[in-house]
Amino acid sequence: MTQPAVLDEKVNRYENLLRKALEAFEVAPQDNSHLRRVADDFSTMAQAYYDDGRFFLEQGDPVNALACFSYGHAWLDAGVKLGVFKVSDDKLFTI
Repeated sequence: MTQPAVLDEKVNRYENLLRKALEAFEVAPQDNSHLRRVADDFSTMAQAYYDDGRFFLEQGDPVNALACFSYGHAWLDAGVKLGVFKVSDDKLFTI
């Protein structure tokens, strides 16, 4: 029988994953292109979700923190799949 997820461990794991991912990508499109604006929007959203997750942790709300860290990472993964981010770490990103 499998053990149920432990919320605090999962929150910490997803926070660390997003924090590392935010430092591990490069924007691929050229400046002044439409796709550059897309990349900037995606990375801004990922950072905003990270910041919101930290806020929720400080407020004692790990459930919403976990949601934020998950959504933030999803923005980065979506950018990788779209091709607006260059990455090399297959442990931080779905590549």
